[in-house]
Amino acid sequence: MSPASRSSGRQRRYAGPRKPAGPRGESLVGEVFEVEVGPVAHGGFCVARHDGRVVFVRHTLPGERVRAKVTEGGSEDRFLRADAVEVLSPSADRVDPVCRHAGPGGCGGCDWQHVDLAAQRRLKGAVVAEQLWRLAGIDRSVEVLPVPGDVDGFGWRTRVEFAVDRAGRAGLRPTRSHAVLPIMQCPIADPRVLASGVLADDWSGAKAVDVVAPSGGGAVVVVPIPAAAGSVPEIRERVESASWTGEFDVSARGFWQVHPGAAATFVDRVLAELNPRPGERVLDLYAGVGLFAVPLADAVGPGGAVLAVEGDVLACELAVRNAGNRTWIEVVPDRVEEVLASTSPDTWSSADLVVLDPPRTGAGRAVIEAVARLQPRAVAYVACDPAALARDLGYAREAGYVLGGLTAYDAFPMTHHVECIAVLKPT
Repeated sequence: MSPASRSSGRQRRYAGPRKPAGPRGESLVGEVFEVEVGPVAHGGFCVARHDGRVVFVRHTLPGERVRAKVTEGGSEDRFLRADAVEVLSPSADRVDPVCRHAGPGGCGGCDWQHVDLAAQRRLKGAVVAEQLWRLAGIDRSVEVLPVPGDVDGFGWRTRVEFAVDRAGRAGLRPTRSHAVLPIMQCPIADPRVLASGVLADDWSGAKAVDVVAPSGGGAVVVVPIPAAAGSVPEIRERVESASWTGEFDVSARGFWQVHPGAAATFVDRVLAELNPRPGERVLDLYAGVGLFAVPLADAVGPGGAVLAVEGDVLACELAVRNAGNRTWIEVVPDRVEEVLASTSPDTWSSADLVVLDPPRTGAGRAVIEAVARLQPRAVAYVACDPAALARDLGYAREAGYVLGGLTAYDAFPMTHHVECIAVLKPT
């Protein structure tokens, strides 16, 4: 499961794995050759070249020499995908994977179990910096910070969606594959997830099964997918940060940060960067169940106003509940683009602060330009995809806003995913 389980409460829908594209020309799948491995690329791969063609190689590190086995691509494709099946010259940053299922042909959930944890963060910083430069022309080094709550990069995933095979066994999928790999362990999962017995039970008739270990206490929740209408329970998630503490009701299949320390860490950073003042007007876009809207409302007080916009109706219902008696929070169940295009000029022609926490695809040009027209003194952009963030930073510069602070977090250890919080200021 990707980090789509974000800080919003939007309901997830099981769509199955994406179908890999077929090869063009004669298939090269299975061919093995030696390559010198180059820089890390966005997506958990490193870049190599063979016979003048780019090869994206998994399970390797920059500077290594490996034997790579082609997993996707044909003689007429512009690039190939491959796994490093033998390491001829290992990097000093290489370590033995903890999980038996990590490696070529194994589970696709962890990209970098073969990489020292500190080196993983350096690689993620390099990826973010490369995307900023390539897509936005921003030259900046990026340090990726740890998030409290894991144990040396393990035991952090509180939400796991397992696939189910034809025999009814729960497992995980190899990279870019329809197959289901029955597993015996998952070191990155919260121990409570596996203690639920999900791997031993028979899930015949289900396409997938979600397991959630809530941070606010209570029992682990197990939800077979597809779930009957009205059968998905709610859970309580607790946020205890240095600057704010509170609880949120969330659907068990809604979006929430999967790392136990992420929500509190991000709330702290957003509050510190925006420095909301009593009486200010705040726009929280892609607000989910109110992770940012509620603490921001406490900061601006009854003399201020918070408009929380979220496209998922269930998430909005929960956001209203989570707002409690904070009557100065208004929750709007609608698409962000539609609200920004139709907001009454008498009420929200301007905003002091804006929070953007979009899905992996990013906010996009129309949203960025609409936000700029509100002339906020600062915008906090919470992003789980560095390429989408960099693209949107380019749009923001064209609209009169430049990148101020940028903090990157290792909220998904052992994977290539990285979370960034960028602050935009008017030029």
